[in-house]
Amino acid sequence: MSTMRWTSEPRTFPTSGYELIDAATKIEEETLPSYTPESYYPVEQGEIMNDRYQVISKIGYGSSSTVWLARDLVYILGRETEHEIGVYNHIQSIETDHPGQKNIRKLLDHFFLQGPNGRHACLVHELLGMSMLELDTIGRNLGVIDPVPRLDRAKPLIRRVLYALDFLHQGAQLIHTDLQMRNLLLPAASPARMSTYEENVIKYPLSRKILKDRTIYPTRLFPTGRGLPVLCDFGEARFGDQHNCGMIMPDFHRAPEVILGFPGWDYKVDSWGVGMLAWEFISTRLLITNHRRDGLWDDGAHVAELVALLGHPSREFIRRGTHGHIFWDDNGNWTGLVTIPDRSLEQAAADIEGEDPEDFLRWLRRALQWDPKDRPTILDLFMDPWLMKGMRVRRDDPALKDYPDIVGVVKIID
Repeated sequence: MSTMRWTSEPRTFPTSGYELIDAATKIEEETLPSYTPESYYPVEQGEIMNDRYQVISKIGYGSSSTVWLARDLVYILGRETEHEIGVYNHIQSIETDHPGQKNIRKLLDHFFLQGPNGRHACLVHELLGMSMLELDTIGRNLGVIDPVPRLDRAKPLIRRVLYALDFLHQGAQLIHTDLQMRNLLLPAASPARMSTYEENVIKYPLSRKILKDRTIYPTRLFPTGRGLPVLCDFGEARFGDQHNCGMIMPDFHRAPEVILGFPGWDYKVDSWGVGMLAWEFISTRLLITNHRRDGLWDDGAHVAELVALLGHPSREFIRRGTHGHIFWDDNGNWTGLVTIPDRSLEQAAADIEGEDPEDFLRWLRRALQWDPKDRPTILDLFMDPWLMKGMRVRRDDPALKDYPDIVGVVKIID
């Protein structure tokens, strides 16, 4: 029996009328190398969690999570999520007029859910739209993304991320460590569009795979609104006053001090990360090639490509890393263990158009310094003449407006 007064009745979902996927066929999260079913909470469509939140549809998945749309609000489950709860509580406890705080996804509440294999912490977030990665992927698949990227379109996005990061660094003393397009969420779709989406989930059920202990649902395309994105996902965030070491950052974006095994890293990994993110906003070409072999990332090929793009680092920098001797000798000469590819940053940027591509490359080289000691702070990157040029405040920016919580998103981390 419900112990809470509901303002609306739960929806009823169809129990037939959809195709069944063969049990031997791997789909969605099952296709990931690290997948173990015991680590994932077995969500059922229509399930009501914490006597309040009804699951509507699956809208995403990852190596450690599935993401669901739910009525009323957003939540996240996970083994590391109690850390993330602490990070969000810390962020939201800070009283500041720093504009970057508004560019970070808000935590509304949290609770705990008992699954068949353990307890899951659940984070309740404001409703937002799809990620920048999803939007980019859909646009390219439909052929609606301009094949010639322009710098002026990317500047507001880069500024928005830098605003958020400057607040995290200076106001909250936090390092994000996981800057990527999937962690930038666009504003929510209008209430009318969200209501239509919910009705279509019921009218047009997707195929699914039914197993003994769980049902694997396919991801359903999610609507979004217009405006600039906000920064989310603080599961990998670190406090800057602690000794931070070990592997962080997405493979393609990983900073040199992390790859080479420095005894510690600091806020400057985010300076590197925002440079890599800015490239993805602006160029249709990969800056770092896919160096994954048999499911594992090849750090050697990654380092060789960085040499091609940026030149060799200093001997002093090489000596500070545990793994530097693998690639350079004592005199700083390349050992030849991996072949350095024949490409340059200028060649990679050949498709970029706008009034100041040279200034962008100068800004990018500032962010992508081998040695973190040589990298600018986030504020320095923001104040660069290239980003300041043409800057203006949009008072009607829809990303700054509040949206009613008609429905929410559920991200479940193992």
